[in-house]
Amino acid sequence: MKSEIIHPPPGSPGGEASADTVVAELFLVHRLALVRLAFLLVGDQESAEDVVQDAFAAVYRRWSRLSDREQVLPYLRTAVVNGCRMVLRRRAIGGRFRGHREVPFWSAEAAVLLGETRRRVFLAVRALPRRQREVLVLRFYLDLPEAEIAQVMGVSRGTVKSTASRALKVLAAKLQEEL
Repeated sequence: MKSEIIHPPPGSPGGEASADTVVAELFLVHRLALVRLAFLLVGDQESAEDVVQDAFAAVYRRWSRLSDREQVLPYLRTAVVNGCRMVLRRRAIGGRFRGHREVPFWSAEAAVLLGETRRRVFLAVRALPRRQREVLVLRFYLDLPEAEIAQVMGVSRGTVKSTASRALKVLAAKLQEEL
């Protein structure tokens, strides 16, 4: 999924689209993909939708301060990944006090979307460490190149390459065990 240029509506002042117009258009075009990204990282639909909603709200609030409005989609992806990290941190902290709680992410809708084979792959990916999981989801789900993954995650391209390589080896071994 590549960044799309948002064109201002005809007759808008200064030839520039308003925050309302651009954020609404981005929401319509990219919301589902971002929710799926978040779902793959946090494991439940409700948290995924909350993270994406928060990312769009942040873009809307900060619209007047965005220096490069052509980079809004990469900014949203970064905000979603960071939001997912925050959710997972909160769960880990909460788990220390109440004991581990498995998040019920297999709603009927999610089960239909993923199917049995995808469910096994999803569970194997969920078992990976956070950074490995993020790299694989950004690479193979969003089909982002290494440079964009590095930008979204705030790491070097070399880190993306080595992390992906390790993650794929672990994932292959895990899935092979299940057969």
